[in-house]
Amino acid sequence: MTIDAKTPDKYIEKLPKERKQALSRLRESIKSNLPSGFEECINYKMIGYVVPHSIYPNGYHVDPKLPLPFINIASQKNFVALYHSGIYADKKLHNWFVAQYPKHVDTKLDMGKSCIRFKNINKIPYDLIAELCQKITPEQWIALYEKNIRKS
Repeated sequence: MTIDAKTPDKYIEKLPKERKQALSRLRESIKSNLPSGFEECINYKMIGYVVPHSIYPNGYHVDPKLPLPFINIASQKNFVALYHSGIYADKKLHNWFVAQYPKHVDTKLDMGKSCIRFKNINKIPYDLIAELCQKITPEQWIALYEKNIRKS
C-alpha cells in the first residue's frame, strides 16, 4: 500500500479508518520520545524521522541529497511497519529489543533486519517503541551509521 502524501498529517489523513488511530498513536510515541535533533518528514513515501543535513551534511550514502534516515513508519498492505535503522546497525540494541518484546506483547515478534511488522494493530507495544526511541541520539546514530553502514 503506497500512500502519496507530502506531509505526515496528510499521510495519516489518507489511511483507511481502521489504521488511522494505530499510526497516529505510533507516530505520537515516536515524536514524544525521540531525542532532540531528529526531524519528522515524508521519506520513501512513509513517515520518516531523519538526521537533517543541518546536523549531518553528508546525508544518506545511497543518495547524499537525502537526509540520513533513522526511523520510518508505514501502513503496508497486510501490516503496520516500523523500520528502525538502529536495530539493524547495533546488535546490542537489536538483542535488547528482541528480549523485551515478549514482555509487552503475547504474539510472536515478526521482524526483518530493520523492519518490525505489526499484523495485529491492537498488539502494537507503544511503550516499548517509546523506550526504543529514547536509546539513540542523532549523534550516536551518526557514529553507528559511519562505523557500521556507510561505505567510504
